Amino acid sequence: MLVILGFLMVAVFMYLILTKRATPVVALTLVPVAFGLMAGAGLGIGDMITDGIKSLAPTAALLFFAIIFFGIMIDVGLFDPLVKGILRVVRNDPMKLVVGTAVLAMVVSLDGDGSTTFIIVTSALLPLYLKLGVSPVILTVVAGLSNATMNIIPWGGPTVRAASALGISPSDVFVPMVPSLIAGLIIVLLFSIHLGIMERRRLGKLVYEPELVKAASGGSGGTGKADGPKPPATGGAGESGSFMEGGLDPERDTLRPKLLWFNAALTVVLLVVLVMDILPIPVLFMIAASIALTVNFPRVKEQGEAIARHSSSIVSVVAMVLAAAVLTGVFQGTGMVEAMAAWLMNVIPDALGPYLAVITGVLSMPFTFFMTNDAFYFGILPVLTETAAQYGIEPVEMARASITGQAVHMQSPLVPAILLLVTLAGVSLADHHKKVLWRAAVVSLTMLVVGVALGQIPFG
Repeated sequence: MLVILGFLMVAVFMYLILTKRATPVVALTLVPVAFGLMAGAGLGIGDMITDGIKSLAPTAALLFFAIIFFGIMIDVGLFDPLVKGILRVVRNDPMKLVVGTAVLAMVVSLDGDGSTTFIIVTSALLPLYLKLGVSPVILTVVAGLSNATMNIIPWGGPTVRAASALGISPSDVFVPMVPSLIAGLIIVLLFSIHLGIMERRRLGKLVYEPELVKAASGGSGGTGKADGPKPPATGGAGESGSFMEGGLDPERDTLRPKLLWFNAALTVVLLVVLVMDILPIPVLFMIAASIALTVNFPRVKEQGEAIARHSSSIVSVVAMVLAAAVLTGVFQGTGMVEAMAAWLMNVIPDALGPYLAVITGVLSMPFTFFMTNDAFYFGILPVLTETAAQYGIEPVEMARASITGQAVHMQSPLVPAILLLVTLAGVSLADHHKKVLWRAAVVSLTMLVVGVALGQIPFG
C-alpha cells in the first residue's frame, strides 16, 4: 500500500507541476499532506513536517542571504566594469564578442538568477551582435550554456533542491563538484571559441557599417525577418543607450563606484572561504550580506529598500524550500521512501545497482528537460537514492550525480529564464535548440565523467 501511495503521490505532484495546475509551493504542501493522511499518519503528520522544516532551515537561510548578497553586488555596480571591459576588448572581433559573452554570463550567473543574467547579457551585448552581423542565436547558445553550467552553485536552485530532498548540506554536495564545474566551464569556453571562430570566418573582422544592422536583423542565424531583433534606435553597445530597462542602467541611484574595490574584495573573500569549507555556507552569506548592506547602504531605510528590491526572488525560492519540507517529511515519516526503494530493489537488476549514481546522472539530462527540477529532485531522486543506499551509495553522492544534467535542463521550454533569453534576443526556441542541445549534453557528460574520475561520484 505504501508503495502505491508513494508512486501516486509523486505522479500527482508531477502532474500538477507539469500541467501548471498548481504552483510548486501549493503542490509541495497539499499533495504530501493528503497522501500522508491516507497512509495513516494522522495527527503525527505535524511532527513529520516540523522535522522536515528543521532540517531545511539552513538551506532556506542560505538562499535568503545569497540572493540578497549578489543582488546588492549587481545593484551597486560590481559587474559594470566587467561589462565595459568586455565591450572594450571585443571591439569589432566576432570571436572576442562570443567569448566575452560567455565570460560575462558566467560572472553574472553568480547571483543564481537566470533571468537577471540574461537581461544583463542581452542588454549589454545584443546591440554589438547586431552591429557586427553576428547571429543572435550564438548569443543565446553561449549565454544559455554559461548560465546552465553555473546553475549548480548552491544558491542557484538544483543543488539546494537535491540537498533539501535528501536532507543533506548543500556545501557537501557542491564543494567536491567544483572541479566538475570548472571542467564544464572550460568546455563552454571551448564551444564559445569555436562558435566565435566560425562567425569570424563568415563575417571577417568587421568595422561597424549601418548596412550590417539591417543584415543582422533580417536573417542571420536563421532567425528570419519576422522574429529578428530590431537594432537600437540610439546608442552603441558601449553607450548608455544600449542598456535596456532592468539591465545595468549606468544612471541607477544604487551605484557605489567609490566602494567598488571593497565590494570586489568582499566577494572574492566570500567565494574563497566558501570553497575552503571553513564555515557553513548559510553563515557565510549571512555575514557577507550583512556587511554588504551596512557598508553600501548605511541608512536603515536604504537597507530595507535594498532587500525589498529582491523580495520577489527571495519569497518564491525560500517558500519553495520550506514547502519541500512537507514532502520530504511525509516521505520519510510515513515510510514511503523505504517501501518504494524495497520495491525498486526487486525491479532493478542486481548488476546495475552499483552503477545507480552514474545512471542517475545520465537520466537527469532527459528527466529534467521534460520535467521541472521540483518534480525530479523532490519526486524521483529520493526514491533512487533510497534504492542506491542498498548498494552502499551515499545520498550525497547521488545528489552530486543528479546535478550534472543541469546544462540540459536549463534549455528546457519549462524554464522561464530560457524563454526570456530567446525573446530578448529575438530568436526562435527551435533555432536555439538546434545549436545548444547537443552542446549542453556534452557539458553535462563532461561534468559527470570528471566527477566519476575524481571519485566524487561512485562507479561500480
